[in-house]
Amino acid sequence: MPRIAEVDPETLPNDARETFHRYITEYGPFENQAKIFAQRPPALRHIMGLLLELQDEGVLQKRYLEIALVTVSKINACEYCVVHHGPRMTRQGFDAKAFEKLLDPRVPGFDKVDHLVRDYAVQVTNNFQYMRDAIFDKMKEHFSEEQIFELTFRVALCGFFNRVNDALQISTEEGVVDELKSVGGTLDGLPQTATSKR
Repeated sequence: MPRIAEVDPETLPNDARETFHRYITEYGPFENQAKIFAQRPPALRHIMGLLLELQDEGVLQKRYLEIALVTVSKINACEYCVVHHGPRMTRQGFDAKAFEKLLDPRVPGFDKVDHLVRDYAVQVTNNFQYMRDAIFDKMKEHFSEEQIFELTFRVALCGFFNRVNDALQISTEEGVVDELKSVGGTLDGLPQTATSKR
């Protein structure tokens, strides 16, 4: 149970209610998260609306986005995000071993660019103030500056979501853990957090 009340989306102003329904139908099954963000309709409207707009434009391939989001969420031990994005990562052609071994030096099924994206996400999350030009030189061999910005932004935004989700103990929606298990994923190796100890 979350630490603050979920908001009934039908009580929201029209524009926020439209964003809410579009977000949970087009972006993913993040209904419990959206009900918490609905405490502040501008946050729901702008943050979830931004994710929808970025998805619509599709500047960054979903393959790389999901590698980055699961990497950040595993580092931050955000069960909510790992459970949601694990299956999305496998839908990009990876098997459960890649998901399980994502933070290992060599990830089964990853190519050179996949490893680069994972390493970049790790650095932006853990080492952002000490990053060297070398990783940007490598990134520019495979990605435009627009894509590098979006990847950096999405890694940082994912860290924001990890913190909000865990601080407010947002519950995973019914059936989401089962979807992770159905693709062979587990939460093994994820550090115990207040959310998972509840």
